[in-house]
Amino acid sequence: MDLQGKVAIVTGSGRGLGLAYAQALAAAGAAVVVNDVDQAVVDAAVASITSGGGTATGVVAAVGGSEAAQRLVDTAVEEFGRLDVLISNAGILRDRVLWKMTDDDFDAVVRVHLRGTFTCARAAAVRMREQGTGGRLVLISSPAGQRGNFGQTNYAAAKAGVVAMARTWAMELGRAGITVNAVVPVAATEMTKTIPAFAPVIEESERTGRPLPDWLRKDEGLGTVEDVAALITFLASDGSDGVTGQAIGIGGDRLALWAHPKEKAVAFADGGWSADAIASEWPDGVGAEPETYGIPAPKAPEA
Repeated sequence: MDLQGKVAIVTGSGRGLGLAYAQALAAAGAAVVVNDVDQAVVDAAVASITSGGGTATGVVAAVGGSEAAQRLVDTAVEEFGRLDVLISNAGILRDRVLWKMTDDDFDAVVRVHLRGTFTCARAAAVRMREQGTGGRLVLISSPAGQRGNFGQTNYAAAKAGVVAMARTWAMELGRAGITVNAVVPVAATEMTKTIPAFAPVIEESERTGRPLPDWLRKDEGLGTVEDVAALITFLASDGSDGVTGQAIGIGGDRLALWAHPKEKAVAFADGGWSADAIASEWPDGVGAEPETYGIPAPKAPEA
């Protein structure tokens, strides 16, 4: 993939997945605006790109408000002359079960993930439409946003909203040649190390340098951050022209297209439904095969 001449912003790119995205885009030739809330982390991320011959600059800002979003876009234009790609990745966690989650826990996560994606995408879309040469918006979602996850009311709701925004903006920005997609990544990060079934395997891989086992890479679709970055590079490139409004999963050896929500079972009643009629219909009719919910628990193969 050749991204020479393209300029990309990657929010939350000081560490982890975001850093892998920024490094991959730079390796393909793009000039990258790195973003994080810590100056030292931003400086280190920029240096990791420029020391390898890539082009990057950094912006220290907490994603969420309009001012930070505009700073990112303005920096891209001032430093590199244009903006072609936005990777909206910045995020935080405040995990708690519903009855223990505070207003601040909820608001903080929604502000960064959902409002931050909105403000950054809006600022980027304005600039891309002014340029008149199209563009790419890549919004980072999560399996939790597709299926729900215990203790993650705020995060799951925000990540589900990210996918809904991708589908909406794909319609609104199509005539301007701007594609919009959501990515659903799964990778070995500090967060996945907290999952008991994953932690010892990931730690052993890091300690020994051996690849993650096939059952993890294939069955669970969990690999390295670099595995995920390949999809980001593709979606930023001209090779993804025409791919828009999609939720695409990647992790380990697995690449997947998530289905759009749709009616699974339908029944009709002349004149409408009474509560009693619904109760009668449900068990063997519309509700005979209810949908699952929650992320399935990983299962390591027996020794």
